Amino acid sequence: MTWTAPRIERRQIPTAADERALLQGWLDFHRDTLLTKCAGLTGEQLARPTTPPSPLTLLGLVRHLTYVERVWFRQRFAGEAIDSLYSTEDDPDADFHGLDPARAEADHAALLAEIAACDAVAAGRGLDETFTTDKGRTLNLRWVYVHMIEEYARHNGHADLLREALDGETGS
Repeated sequence: MTWTAPRIERRQIPTAADERALLQGWLDFHRDTLLTKCAGLTGEQLARPTTPPSPLTLLGLVRHLTYVERVWFRQRFAGEAIDSLYSTEDDPDADFHGLDPARAEADHAALLAEIAACDAVAAGRGLDETFTTDKGRTLNLRWVYVHMIEEYARHNGHADLLREALDGETGS
């Protein structure tokens, strides 16, 4: 049997909430949006580039956002000494390369697991809590939330185009 990305119920954004709830709500909405763009597609479809000459795929976006979640929340903010999931010294963009449709279910599950781990790392931490990057920039957790919302929003625009080219499905 061929795996198909599951349909999800996209969470709604809180409308009158404190800053933390709004940031988490917008991030969850954009996370869910990416998963919605993948819903109902097989691994083969998720790994298929649809907008030549770009090699960009929905599966590549899933892997990239798994990588970005891990880097910003766990490695940089929380300082966890964990390996990168896809990138290597030889190929820093490996999250977009060497896609295996047979691994689409595992890649989808990795994103869900990384989201849960990142939410656990951020839970109970103050938005003003800072960390220093390897380039010497001091950032705070608030910055990470805003950056992740921007990262997902930008890539969800790509996902819209990729999905429409695959099967004509459009939507918000």
